[in-house]
Amino acid sequence: MGQKVLIVDDHADIRRLVRLTLGKSYEVFEAEDGVTALETAQRERPAVVVLDVMMPGALDGFQVLKAIKSDPDLKSTKVIMATARGQFEDYKTGKSMGADEYVIKPFSPIRLAGMIKEFVG
Repeated sequence: MGQKVLIVDDHADIRRLVRLTLGKSYEVFEAEDGVTALETAQRERPAVVVLDVMMPGALDGFQVLKAIKSDPDLKSTKVIMATARGQFEDYKTGKSMGADEYVIKPFSPIRLAGMIKEFVG
């Protein structure tokens, strides 16, 4: 198995699409909300997290991003924010909080896989 990748999105079809696009090159984990995402990231220590911004529950994507980037065990984790909210303000917020990349939905799963490959080889 390759590097670990965590896909965080409240839509199962998006998680499945990304998982299928990545194939067997990575060990893929999934979470559908921010709390589960953070717990999974802390337990599995993925190389890359693909993180939706708008999710149900106690933590949104920006809060998960902040928690990952402030955790000494996870600070080297690459985070790709994926959101339907394409406003420049959202992009600025994500980048200022440490997001490594930012993709707008609907995004190309192949382009996303390329970003992940750039980060982890």
